Amino acid sequence: MRSRYSAFVVRDAAYLLRTWRPETRPPSVDFDPAMRWTGLEILDTTEGSAFHTTGTVTFRAHYTDDGRPDALHEKSRFVRHEGAWVYASAVFID
Repeated sequence: MRSRYSAFVVRDAAYLLRTWRPETRPPSVDFDPAMRWTGLEILDTTEGSAFHTTGTVTFRAHYTDDGRPDALHEKSRFVRHEGAWVYASAVFID
């Protein structure tokens, strides 16, 4: 999760697509030029160890949009794909 957040911060679309489950991966990633990511809080995790094939991360990612502060609250699901953890899906909270 932290690496994907960092990829959003630096706008690394190739990394985001590479770490996205092939079945749910979009053809491209578009970045909003007015948005700036300002911080990440990991709120909860489930599973996701070396012994698991799935896991979740609940987080709050802070950002500004045209200078206005806001946050994205999400529970993301990750799965192992060819030995690596990849982003599968999300549920947005509030």
